[in-house]
Amino acid sequence: MPSLYTEIDIYASRRKVWRALFHKEKWAYWNTFLYDCDPNRLFVEGEEIWLSLQRVPGEEQTEFQPRVTLIQPGICLKWISTIPGFVSEHVFELQEIGHDRTKYIHQENFSGVLTRVFLPFIRQDEQQGIRRMARELKQYAERY
Repeated sequence: MPSLYTEIDIYASRRKVWRALFHKEKWAYWNTFLYDCDPNRLFVEGEEIWLSLQRVPGEEQTEFQPRVTLIQPGICLKWISTIPGFVSEHVFELQEIGHDRTKYIHQENFSGVLTRVFLPFIRQDEQQGIRRMARELKQYAERY
């Protein structure tokens, strides 16, 4: 299964990093990759949320409505986004690696018959976007 992956060590507690990640209404303060299109929809397992992403700063945003598939407070958040023939699963994982140190992992897994069609067009920009998000989360969590 094709996937994209990034990880970064953040000098902040796992609880603090989780709050920044899980409370999507705060994304506007630090996140230039993912945007919250409906702040009234909270992360609820089994429910859809409405987001958009901007792979490259300044380019057009892509809206999507993923379904939240897993919430493990302070540890893991997953959602899955589907269009016919193409599935994208985002996995956000937090690992405590020391006192006030957290490893942030963001993985995106792709499947479906159209993966070979779409992935070559988005792979590089999507990878840059998830890396940018990791750096921005690090800066935000370490600063506040």
